[in-house]
Amino acid sequence: MTNAPRAVLAATFAPGDTAIPAARRFTVEVMTAWAAASLLTPAERLVEEFTGQTRNVPFEVVWSHLEDGLRIEVRREDTPETTFDRPTVPVEEWGVTFTDNQRTHWAVLGLPAKGESRAAEWKADEPSRGPLWMGFLADASDLLAGTLNPDMVPAIISQIVVPRLSTWCAVYTWSDGGGPQRPAYLWHTDERGIDGLREELATVQIPQTGGMMQLGDWQMLVVPLLARGRALGAMCLGRPDHFAEDVFQYAEDIGRRAALAMDNARLYATQAAANRALQRSLLPPDEPGEIPGLDPAVVYEPAGETNEVGGDFYDLFAAGDDCWRFAVGDVCGTGPEAAAVTGLARHTLRLLAREGYGVAAVLDRLNQAILEEGDRARFLTLLHGEIKPVPSGLDVSMVSAGHPEALRLRPSGVVDTVVTSQSLLGVFPEATFKAQLVHLDPGDVLLAVTDGVTERRQGGRLLDDDGGLAKLFAECVGLSARAVAERIRRAVQDFTNEPSADDMAIVVLRAR
Repeated sequence: MTNAPRAVLAATFAPGDTAIPAARRFTVEVMTAWAAASLLTPAERLVEEFTGQTRNVPFEVVWSHLEDGLRIEVRREDTPETTFDRPTVPVEEWGVTFTDNQRTHWAVLGLPAKGESRAAEWKADEPSRGPLWMGFLADASDLLAGTLNPDMVPAIISQIVVPRLSTWCAVYTWSDGGGPQRPAYLWHTDERGIDGLREELATVQIPQTGGMMQLGDWQMLVVPLLARGRALGAMCLGRPDHFAEDVFQYAEDIGRRAALAMDNARLYATQAAANRALQRSLLPPDEPGEIPGLDPAVVYEPAGETNEVGGDFYDLFAAGDDCWRFAVGDVCGTGPEAAAVTGLARHTLRLLAREGYGVAAVLDRLNQAILEEGDRARFLTLLHGEIKPVPSGLDVSMVSAGHPEALRLRPSGVVDTVVTSQSLLGVFPEATFKAQLVHLDPGDVLLAVTDGVTERRQGGRLLDDDGGLAKLFAECVGLSARAVAERIRRAVQDFTNEPSADDMAIVVLRAR
């Protein structure tokens, strides 16, 4: 068996009591994905025997699907006391290979010949079929629940039922727009037959209500995919002989689970698309173009499962002749509710700035606008400034409304705080704001971040404890604005292995 692998699946396991059970679970998933239930028991025994010789070192399990067999490799660091035991499971081949300091214990399990029964344990008169089916159905449910990609679900459905229930499977998905029927995914026990089968199916109208059909030499069972009262598609199973009576029930079981997985994936994709559209509406619509004397850079990373909609925001835009505005803000909370206030803030900033309102006046009016939202309002921290090029560098007029302190880095490596924090927005109706003027000499860098940076947590410690952000910023002397922004972003990511629970925005303004 020297044929090239048709598919490869691998996983790495750390030493410990849970390593061997985890490797066995991985093997069950592989056998299920490759429709190799007849080899499940010997495959599990091989994994247990091979991994039992690891001597408490990390190991990797690699399964390869060959044309006529399945090959397992268990790779780990070689040690002097290791032994090389012959597997007790009947195998086609086995052996041990060495590469540098790595030892690989391998074996090949032969697949049933194509002329034999595809899976003897699935014969209708097999007494053990019921319990085996229940285990298979549970594994199939896990596989279907493991993806939220609508394009992956038809592929998983097809590879679950072939060859257990049928010789081939075609999965159709119905669209609201109608159009010609084409299978979203087609799978056959013999890949060479896929093209011919596709041509045969092109001449057939698949009934959405399901039923039995004859397709050339094939008997075809059509199972509707129904979820939440809607027809999502159809699962078509084909085999050259008749379907056993109990296959109908099994096919319906798979169809129900497949339809629910498909519907969940579609709903998730729809929600993700809506989040992306909302996020695009919240991000700056255009770049400000070249700003004399300024090298700017921004980083924006919202938190959340879809990583799209957040409560942090930034902006940099032209506000008149030789005048530009920037903002970095943080709405309380994350998700769509926070994003609604984000949209209000960003659009208000742009509108009022272009109407000629000063930085402090803009925040006065934005504070009132947020309060007028009533119960939907959320408080907001904001750093808003106006940039004007001058012969000696840049003049920046800024207001900090309860926002984390803005920092200035001198070419000498000195870092100082440049603006005093004032009242939050959306809390006090009587709040008023006053702008402060900050000058940036050539080479000076201004850094503004949200608390997704300063409050990045590692256990009981925050990134900005003991002036951590200022120390990190001081190491950025001589870097471009983009390099500074990326340096801060990487430091936030590397501070802990835990995923971020807060949005993050970084704005860097460097005087050329």
